Amino acid sequence: MVSYTQTYAFRSSMTLLKSVWLTGCLTALFYSSPINAIALNISNPYSANLRHLLTNEYHGWSSNTSINFAGSSDFFASTERWTTFSAPSYATVISPGTEGDVAKIIKLATMHNIPFLATGARHGYTTTLGKLQNGLAIDLSHFKEFQLDADAKTLTVGPGVTVGEIFDPLFNAGFDIQTGSAPCPSFIGVTLGGGVGRFQGAYGLLSDALISVRLIIANGEVLEVSRTSHSDLFWAIRGAGANFGVVTSATYSVHPLKNNGDMFVAEFIVPPRRRSEYFRIMESMSPLPAELSSLLLNSFNTTINQTQLYSHWAYKGTETVARKHLSPILKMNLTATQMRVLPWNRLVENTFAGAAVTVCQPNTNRNLYTLSMRNYSASTWEAVSSKLATFYARYPQARSSSLLYEFFPNQAMAAIPLDESAFPRRDTTAYINLILTSSTHDNEIDDVLARFGEDIRRDVAATSGYSEITTFVNYAHGDETLEQIYGKGKLARLAALKRIWDPNEVFSFNNGLPTRYP
Repeated sequence: MVSYTQTYAFRSSMTLLKSVWLTGCLTALFYSSPINAIALNISNPYSANLRHLLTNEYHGWSSNTSINFAGSSDFFASTERWTTFSAPSYATVISPGTEGDVAKIIKLATMHNIPFLATGARHGYTTTLGKLQNGLAIDLSHFKEFQLDADAKTLTVGPGVTVGEIFDPLFNAGFDIQTGSAPCPSFIGVTLGGGVGRFQGAYGLLSDALISVRLIIANGEVLEVSRTSHSDLFWAIRGAGANFGVVTSATYSVHPLKNNGDMFVAEFIVPPRRRSEYFRIMESMSPLPAELSSLLLNSFNTTINQTQLYSHWAYKGTETVARKHLSPILKMNLTATQMRVLPWNRLVENTFAGAAVTVCQPNTNRNLYTLSMRNYSASTWEAVSSKLATFYARYPQARSSSLLYEFFPNQAMAAIPLDESAFPRRDTTAYINLILTSSTHDNEIDDVLARFGEDIRRDVAATSGYSEITTFVNYAHGDETLEQIYGKGKLARLAALKRIWDPNEVFSFNNGLPTRYP
């Protein structure tokens, strides 16, 4: 028997149950998707009908499937998000216990025009997710499959597995894989948007490691998708995956450890008076070697009461070679907060004194603006740092905001033909993440944050090496054009595939694709 954790009285009348089953009592307006989704607005009068529909004994949910309704503690635990900014809301959350139940839920929701969002780690932050209000959440966080085949050098995971959860078991088995920079997103969720990260110079994108997925499409059918099975979908899900279905399992190729998995890591504090010098040296180091990545964090230091720059470097190789590549930085004689050899599975937790882990705290109002770059520009970074300092001075309530530059080499990523997958740009060498938060929130401060985010994004875009604002789906704010997110050259094929596999645009909440383009 399925578990209901909020009081609910079953109606025993089969006539009533059959009536609810046949009608659904819900009206469709539009569809949409995050890791996966349908978008529709269910007004409160229909919430009871959704309850009756889902708890109908006819469905025969598995014993470990649970349904929770708004107001219960289990409901909050199953729907809490990383950011509350422009977040979706739900009347009900169902946590399926089996792949069969996931397929059944999607078929049922599609049949009755119920808006839903299927989530893994609930880390997505595009503002388009907020179009789903009072819908149905499909919580996949319990799908924790983790199977490593050492002989085949493959890893299979479920959508509930986060980036951070693969580090130790994979390392202990003698392997590594390209990953993102934060431990809290769903590993599969990162993949479906492409999967950028510090190892993309050596291994390529995370989606480049993908071998196959099990994908549930809008009619509830479960497909095995790979290069040899539904290859058109395999192309599409590697860069636009949230638009085509719900992934319940994904298999990747993994890499045997080199250098025992050790990396050389160095972090420095860059004082304000040496900021311009650092930016110029950083600009001169482009392009970075395939094994060398860097992060640059611009934030407010409450101890010294001013803007502070923190520099992080990670080299996938020996300390001796790393020091040669880092010699321009080392010659600056900056204050080092760490300089040591670490195994790759300890990299994320030891970045910026654990800030990458701290930033994963959920249920915080975060408004993000991002951008892709292929050019380094010291003058732009200096101007942006000055603007950030002025912003902190004028709005002290927003001093928890920060700007992160991700300098990721692209050799292996760029070596793969652009038409290999739906990922839009393989010549990108850096990304910015402006995370805007405030200790107080009202319309005025929210407007200030938004204007500042748009201003910084526009400034960096001017010297980014691209002709306009560019990003990719996992980093998109939600106000960009389709061309800026997916790339003009990809959209015709993506739209054609959308028309075949999701003609009713069921999966369209996460920067949804059209069924025709142009």
